[in-house]
Amino acid sequence: MTAHDLAEWTKAIIKDFIAQSPDNTLQNAQNDKAWAEPLVGFSNGADPIFEAYKEHVGPFHFTPYELFSKTFPSVPVQPDQLTVISYILPQTDRTKFDNRKETLYPSESWARARIYGEEVNVKLRKHLVAELEAAGYHALAPQLSSFWERKKSERYVFASNWSERHAAYASGLGTFGLCDGLITPKGKAMRTGSVIADIQIPPTKRPYRDHHQYCLFFTQGICKKCIPRCPAGAITEAGHDKIKCRSYMHPMIDEYVKSHYHFDGYGCGLCQVGIPCESKIPTAKDVN
Repeated sequence: MTAHDLAEWTKAIIKDFIAQSPDNTLQNAQNDKAWAEPLVGFSNGADPIFEAYKEHVGPFHFTPYELFSKTFPSVPVQPDQLTVISYILPQTDRTKFDNRKETLYPSESWARARIYGEEVNVKLRKHLVAELEAAGYHALAPQLSSFWERKKSERYVFASNWSERHAAYASGLGTFGLCDGLITPKGKAMRTGSVIADIQIPPTKRPYRDHHQYCLFFTQGICKKCIPRCPAGAITEAGHDKIKCRSYMHPMIDEYVKSHYHFDGYGCGLCQVGIPCESKIPTAKDVN
């Protein structure tokens, strides 16, 4: 296959899984789908941005080459022979509608997307790795790796040695907003995943120059609609207070989900809906 064919083949694996697999479910009585049609992007393992993450996130953050080499120590490979496959899983219209109505706690569908939808994401990662391996490539899902760890960052407080959102940013899929969420062409109401493989796919062009380019607050000083949407008061013009956010989530939302929806879960996402960047890259016309 040509490089273009490999890209289309890989995109089809991801999109077909979400479109056709019975695993794409919120596991509710209606058997609603967890995710809408994905976006897919690619970045090269030698992209300098991954070295830059060591400076911005922390020296512990893996480059694709570092993680691939730890996983497959006997496989001779150069950084530029690796591709990071990144994808966006947009929330469905129904889930966004449900959560848009909430002001204190997540809707049941949103909480299900956080728990059962992430189970779908795990299965998609494994499915993509299996398909790549069946085609003769070495592949790994960083989030599922035994080497993946949560870390403390001087700049960002809570971090990890591989960030799915940063992989998506590197792969041309979106930029960060005031609340730290990734604003993609399908909006900020989403989850994301990635796989690293020794496959040669041309990188997706990043249509931005700045990591905040899609956020109207950072580019034009307007919007700030996510600030009043946060029931924890964790979002201000200074950014996202992760400690306040987490303290509201656990145990308050844990207990609410268990008592009202009758499963062990959490989630919030109120700052990701009812805002101009919920389902698109916003423009000034979207602010009223």
